Amino acid sequence: MPPSPDYLPFHPNPSKPEFTLPTGTWDAHCHVFGPEVEFPFASERKYTPVDAGKDKLFELHKHLGVERSVIVQATCHGADNRALVDALNASNGRYRGIATVRPDVTKEQLDELDAAGVRGVRFNFVKRLVDATPREDFLQIVDLIKPYGWHIVVYFEAADLEGLEQFLIDMPVTVVIDHLGRPDVTKGIDHPDFLRFRKLVKENEHIWVKVTCPERLTVAGPPYEDVVEFGKIIVEEIPDRVIWGTDWPHPNMKSHVPDDGKLVDHILRVAPTKKQQQALLIDNPTRLYDPEN
Repeated sequence: MPPSPDYLPFHPNPSKPEFTLPTGTWDAHCHVFGPEVEFPFASERKYTPVDAGKDKLFELHKHLGVERSVIVQATCHGADNRALVDALNASNGRYRGIATVRPDVTKEQLDELDAAGVRGVRFNFVKRLVDATPREDFLQIVDLIKPYGWHIVVYFEAADLEGLEQFLIDMPVTVVIDHLGRPDVTKGIDHPDFLRFRKLVKENEHIWVKVTCPERLTVAGPPYEDVVEFGKIIVEEIPDRVIWGTDWPHPNMKSHVPDDGKLVDHILRVAPTKKQQQALLIDNPTRLYDPEN
C-alpha cells in the first residue's frame, strides 16, 4: 500500500523557533514511521504514512532545541513496537516510549519494552484509526502493566468522552489524555462539552493532559488563534499535570503542513509565564517519565 494520497508529508524545512526552549525540554508526543523496508507497517493499518524514521526525528529535535522525548507508538505499526524500540535504544537513554500491546503480550516482552524505556501503553478509541477493542482487553492490559509503574495514554474524540468518562475515572493507573481531548474549538471553552472535560481533569488527580496539536484542532488554520484559549485554560487549571509535544511527523494531516518551529512558538501563547513553561516542558514530563532524575 503506497502512502495515502490525501496524507501530507512532514515539513521539509521547519523554521527556527523564535522561542528558545529551556534546557531539558521534553517533546512528550511524537512518532517514528518505519523506514518501511526495515520496519514494515501493519497490515491492519487505516493509513500508510511516508517514512519518518529515528534519524529524521533526532535531527528535528536538535533543530528545535529539544533534549528529551517520548515516542508514541502509532497505529500504522500496530502492536509491532520494533521501530519504537530501535529509536529508544539509539537515543542513549534520553527518550522514553509509549507502546501498543495486546492482552496476549508476555512478561518477557514487557520486560524488554521496559528495559528499552517504555513507560506506558496507548489506548486508541478514534474509530477512523482503529477497529473497536473490547473494554475487557484494555482492563487486562492495565493489570499486566501496573506492576511496571506504567501509565496509559488515551486518544479519543470529544464526542466520545461521555462514554469513556467513568472508564477513565476508575483507572488504577495514571491516565494521560492526548491532544486536549480533541475539543470542537468552534464551541468555546465554556461550552458544556469542554466544561465536562475540564471538570474531569480537575477532579481526578491521576488524569493528565497533553497540550498538543493545535494544527489538528484548528478551524482557522495557522497561527491557530482559535485553539489558544483551550490550551491556556488547561495549563492554568491543572498546571502540574500538563505536558507538551510536537506530534511530529503529523500523521493524517490534510489541511496544511505544520511548521514545527511555529508549533514551538505556540507554547508562548498557552504557557506565557516562565513558571508555566518550566512545568509544562521540564518538571511535569520528568516527573512522569524519568522520576529517578
